[in-house]
Amino acid sequence: MPVETYMPLVELTRGLLVESVHFGAAAVVDAAGKLLMEFGDARLVTFMRSSAKPFQALPFIERGGHRTFGLTPREIALTCASHAGTDEHVRVLQGIQAKVGVTEADLQCGVHPITHEATLEAMHLRHEKPTPNRHNCSGKHTGMLAHAKLRGLALETYLERGHPVQQAILQCVAEMCDIAPEAIELGTDGCSAPNFAIPLYSAALGFARLCDPGGLPESRAEACRVITAAMTSHPDMVAGPGRFDTLLMETCQGKVVSKAGAEGFQCIGILPGVVAPASPGIGIAVKVADGDYAGRARPVIVLEILKRLGAVTAEELDSLKNFGPLKPLQNWRKLTVGEMRPAFEDGGSAR
Repeated sequence: MPVETYMPLVELTRGLLVESVHFGAAAVVDAAGKLLMEFGDARLVTFMRSSAKPFQALPFIERGGHRTFGLTPREIALTCASHAGTDEHVRVLQGIQAKVGVTEADLQCGVHPITHEATLEAMHLRHEKPTPNRHNCSGKHTGMLAHAKLRGLALETYLERGHPVQQAILQCVAEMCDIAPEAIELGTDGCSAPNFAIPLYSAALGFARLCDPGGLPESRAEACRVITAAMTSHPDMVAGPGRFDTLLMETCQGKVVSKAGAEGFQCIGILPGVVAPASPGIGIAVKVADGDYAGRARPVIVLEILKRLGAVTAEELDSLKNFGPLKPLQNWRKLTVGEMRPAFEDGGSAR
């Protein structure tokens, strides 16, 4: 990947020196396809990872699966989630599975360690080991199984790329992001589901349309509204306690949809009328080159872009100050030793 694909987006200081830099790229696009801002290369092709989850749920919702199985908005939000695996997440997930007629044994997402400390401690006291329902992608997988059930399709092969559920998802991603299906590079996600590599511009456009679907066919537009309403009304289902996606959506109260992905990917959708009374929906797609394993860079980038767009108030930014965009860095004695800040004050471009 050429170095010029990425630019410095976040820097960390110690004393008077810049000690560390996160490079990345970002695209800001409105629902009409206009590129509003570009940092690095907006045409960078990279995997959406879990930021694709709203699109992976969309064909099921568009076919009316949520009505067939009587899913609540809280349950729909969980099908779009990278959840923390709390007891509440598992309880809601089991409710979906009971309604659909599938079980945890049908999930093919695997098992991973729990990172939410309170849940981990409670499980330890119960001598309980993680199972697939605790996996952060178990809601997505349950949604895919529900889609298969809805159409009378095989459950055992629901993750295969040729399965009708996966073909419907691929077509949906292509349509929402205005890219030919054959131009989408496919990979296998950490949970074994297919995943999609597309330009940042295309991912941002997809999120803009998700939040502002007026130009889409009515069945698709209504499905988009169902998903965005569910995610913004129940952000605790989308991520979990202390997570940026959850706290951003709770703070902004219906103005934005936020969905992180692995390896430094993040998408944001801004609802119409947020930036200005007649403003269109806007999508933001961010890729941090080093993968942002600690999750510290993406919130700084996102909050700075939202601030520049005028999509967040000073009060909202203050309530999210632990994430950025300007964050003091403290040592173990709580002494301020530097700061984490956006590095693109004079970079990027507006179109």
